[in-house]
Amino acid sequence: MLFRKHTTTSKAGTSERRIPGERAMLGAMAVDAVGSGMYVPFNLVFFHHITGLSFAVVGAVLTAVGLLGMAALPLAGAAVDRYGARRVQLVLYVVRGTGFALYPLATALPAFAAVALGTAFGDRAFPAVQQARIGEVALGIDRDRLQASSRALRNGGMGAGALLASLVITLAGDRGFTAAAWLNALSFAVAFLLMRRVRTVHGGAPKGGPGTGSARQAAGYRVVFADRPFLALTGINFLTALGYSALSVLFPLFIAGRLHGPQSLTGAAFTVNTVLCGVGGVAIAARARRTGARRTRSAALGALLFGASFAGLALLGALRPQDGWVVAGALFALVALYTVGEMVHSPAAGSLAVAAAPEPLRGRYMAAYQLSWSLAAALAPSLFTALYAAGSELPWLLLTALSVTAAAAFLRLEAHLPASVVELTPTTPAVHRRPQPRIEGGADAGTAAGAAGGAPVTEPAELTV
Repeated sequence: MLFRKHTTTSKAGTSERRIPGERAMLGAMAVDAVGSGMYVPFNLVFFHHITGLSFAVVGAVLTAVGLLGMAALPLAGAAVDRYGARRVQLVLYVVRGTGFALYPLATALPAFAAVALGTAFGDRAFPAVQQARIGEVALGIDRDRLQASSRALRNGGMGAGALLASLVITLAGDRGFTAAAWLNALSFAVAFLLMRRVRTVHGGAPKGGPGTGSARQAAGYRVVFADRPFLALTGINFLTALGYSALSVLFPLFIAGRLHGPQSLTGAAFTVNTVLCGVGGVAIAARARRTGARRTRSAALGALLFGASFAGLALLGALRPQDGWVVAGALFALVALYTVGEMVHSPAAGSLAVAAAPEPLRGRYMAAYQLSWSLAAALAPSLFTALYAAGSELPWLLLTALSVTAAAAFLRLEAHLPASVVELTPTTPAVHRRPQPRIEGGADAGTAAGAAGGAPVTEPAELTV
């Protein structure tokens, strides 16, 4: 069956095709993000009201299961390489949806801890599996486009989910928390149904049998840890991932403490970041693709923009203008600069990781890469608060140095990565021969057609699972 692909041509002459099932995939990402946004901003309050447990107990349980949940990453990576990202992703939707459906019933501590642990496994493993899934459904420049769309939908959906949860809780009171949990479970069910419609174009579950792919899978994570360029890429990502954690951990401390600003400024900073990512993320990433910029250089530029915003925040903290409007204006300008850095860096860095991962071990590679995000998220609260206690500018100065270091490291790493990983390449449709009936003598009609001067038929690159 032929699928129509909507094609646009960039200034650089690179065509961008809409892959089969792309709308369903983006719809699943958006629905997932809206559901997650209904509980992430209200994490402790959300689970306190659902379970009836104290804030201290809920916080301790969530911290413990979050750390234990990191163990799901290597397991998920191995599962992706064995069964394909599509199957594992669908299973994780079921795990996450079941967890939130059970939360209102898990009021006792053991039940809450068990459900929270299962949900944490799903949540920690899901980003790596989704990265691997993008590698399955898209090739070349399409991966960069999907990375940008994924980031924009994540930010926009989280903001919409937070607003929806606020409305539900306002109208329904404490019962609104239960409703929000079940709506989140429903969002995973809808995402499951949408993602089932997305076909695998490249890779997927291995077909079995001897060969390089099966040999690599047998070697497992030893191959990943022997891949020095990829480990370097993962380490660089850790440096920038700490910067991503600043928005949720460091901004609230800095605004309320050093700047003596109202808490509403914190919410406004989140809103600026969310709106800009949702509205401009895809456009900025498309602009980067049209210029033909290498992924390493786009990621380096994003890291430099991060560094400039962090340096500006350190300067703002040192000067502390007395005029509230000056503080708010400077803060919003720096948050906007930070957000532009995020929009430039995220799709390029994500596509670098996917492209650098060999297909037979893509799941394990993405799991290793995702560990850098998880480790940064785990270390950021204690690291930032300790530095902030020693001096309010110290966290920003550290983040500035780390961002500049990451930018330089991206450029240095470029020479150690294959050109196919670094450069933006168009998606090239695969060449297939239409099946022909067999003719007498055991030869097929395709061979006869070839002998008669027939040419192979070019069709869109698509394989079904």
